[in-house]
Amino acid sequence: MQEQEYKLENIDSFELADIFECGQCFRWNKQEDGSYTGIFKRNVINVKKENCHQGTSLVTIKGICDGNIKDVVEDYFDLNRNYEEIKEKLSKIDDNVKTSIEYGKGIRILNQDLWEMIISYIISANNNIPRIKGIIERLSKAYGDEIEWNGKKYYTFPTPEQLKDVTVEDYRKLGTGFRDIRLYETVHMILDKKVDLEQLQNEPDTNKVREQLLTLSGVGPKVADCILLFSTLKRFEVFPIDVWVRRVMNELYIKNEDETKVNKKQIEKLAHEKFGNLAGIAQQYLFYWKREA
Repeated sequence: MQEQEYKLENIDSFELADIFECGQCFRWNKQEDGSYTGIFKRNVINVKKENCHQGTSLVTIKGICDGNIKDVVEDYFDLNRNYEEIKEKLSKIDDNVKTSIEYGKGIRILNQDLWEMIISYIISANNNIPRIKGIIERLSKAYGDEIEWNGKKYYTFPTPEQLKDVTVEDYRKLGTGFRDIRLYETVHMILDKKVDLEQLQNEPDTNKVREQLLTLSGVGPKVADCILLFSTLKRFEVFPIDVWVRRVMNELYIKNEDETKVNKKQIEKLAHEKFGNLAGIAQQYLFYWKREA
């Protein structure tokens, strides 16, 4: 594979920190020059944004791609979706949402590989981002394919087939903790077609897809919703709830003195009433704003 380059001039809703630090992805790392380098599928790319004169900007994307870089980038970064329109619609809901959107104005929900998201979010359960990233990196280095670019080695996320002979003990050695058995069981459920990823991708009913995801070992409601939102399933109506989301929804809307007494159903009902089929995107703005600001 040869190095390719693609440039985007004055693109709206595209800020690197907002995209890569909002909690949706684990294989992108900030470089010394402020750019980010990441690996997804069989692509290794670097993304750099420069603000030029008179308010113009230039995004330079280069690396090695499995296909035409323009097609790969447009699909992965969801460039054909009008985020300005989405932000305008959500901003009208109330001042809290408007403020969170102004803070995370450059967020785009990436089109990430469904299989990678299943395993990544099982790993994410009761875990912090540095540890999640470390486990995924070790898993990829041990069982994925090596790709060299610019004198550095990168590793693809392993396929179910590449993980078929990996034991519970092998997962434990990678530092997965209690998730070792979950990973082992889910890999074999996918290999045995107990859950068919292609079928999930083509199923229009979000509830049916969620039900299937919940049969996988280590996938609870929050993990299932993250997979639904951040993978190529792209179900914007889901509203993943973690400690930060519970906190922000309680502080802004529910106002219960004891945050721990606010239940998931109460938050979900409120989210769907307020945000409708854009609940997942609203969640990202609110989550990122609450956690970072």
